[in-house]
Amino acid sequence: MDFELNSEQRLLQDSVRRFIEREYSFDARAALLTAGGSGSAANWNTFAENGWLMAALPEAYGGLGGSLIDTAIIARELGRGLVVEPYLGCAVLAAQTLVAGGTEAQKAYLLPLAGAGALRIALAYSEPASRGLPEPVGLRAERDGDGYVLHGCKSLVQGAVGASLFIVSAQVPDKPGVTLLLVDADTQGLSRRALPLHDGSWVQALTFDAVQVRADAVLGEPGQGLQALRAGLAAGTVALCADLIGAMEKTIEMTAEYLKTRQQFGAPIGTFQVLQHRMADMAAELEVARSMLHAALASLANDDAPKQLKALSAAKMLICRAAKFVCGQGIQLHGGIGMTEEYSVGHYYKHAVVADALLGGSDAHEAACATALQTELRAEPDTEPREIAA
Repeated sequence: MDFELNSEQRLLQDSVRRFIEREYSFDARAALLTAGGSGSAANWNTFAENGWLMAALPEAYGGLGGSLIDTAIIARELGRGLVVEPYLGCAVLAAQTLVAGGTEAQKAYLLPLAGAGALRIALAYSEPASRGLPEPVGLRAERDGDGYVLHGCKSLVQGAVGASLFIVSAQVPDKPGVTLLLVDADTQGLSRRALPLHDGSWVQALTFDAVQVRADAVLGEPGQGLQALRAGLAAGTVALCADLIGAMEKTIEMTAEYLKTRQQFGAPIGTFQVLQHRMADMAAELEVARSMLHAALASLANDDAPKQLKALSAAKMLICRAAKFVCGQGIQLHGGIGMTEEYSVGHYYKHAVVADALLGGSDAHEAACATALQTELRAEPDTEPREIAA
């Protein structure tokens, strides 16, 4: 794949970066966090007006027909500003699951509204037992006449604050596999509990107590939702990794500037060789993280499903660990001021810690990579010459 940005992609990158630099200062973000919720409605409208919410949606449904590379470009710039608006949860996870699994009628109705910012849809798939992975699914959807009754819970639902509609993964007893259902946020029996994360953002835990939905609430076909769910999570993993790369870039820039201005022993501390070495280590980790994101994008464009899953797990694992290292080093090189709530560098580290827990932790993805590698090795023919016994 060619990862050089074309003219349209450079314009997209510039538009998002200008917005972050002009409108998303650290103080403005702090005010949004103090107010709670899911960010600013005015900012969300700006996202929609600039086409960022519809960038990767098909043209047939009001989108701009872009690719995951466009999603990564937007997410990377939003990561530089630690944006709290639910771009990942609503515009990527839920929207791409809908693109992959919805019927023509469902996509024709819902995607234009989502792309215009008029409807927020959130993906409710994670459960305490699944730890951010698509399976296992414990929520039950029992048949009840011409519909279903839902029992169970979902955790860490990103973009749920302010969402009007949920895509919920469930198990239907007579349909093996994962079934996705559309559930209105105000449906009777659905309770929502807002939970603050370590970086100041918010998610929700959902409890389904005999929640009734009609049969036409099924997204696509019953029992056939896992592939669509994996497609949404793949897009979300790419966006989250790109977001962390933007956060690492900004951390390195802030730290380099601080080392130029902070004086010690009559000289800028950036002239001290040991600190230069640590900055070099941070830059090296960032470069490896960029390469892993490129590898994941290339795999999604060219490989079969098992190789795609392995590439995504490898990228999620390595990039999350790199982000915690880079942002943690940023705090240390700032010294005591880096530990204060009033200074921005510590918030990048908090964001990296939270990102590691979302969409499956790095340990879970490392185990998935190991399992995939073992499967590949077992499938390879044994071509080594063997000694013939006398």
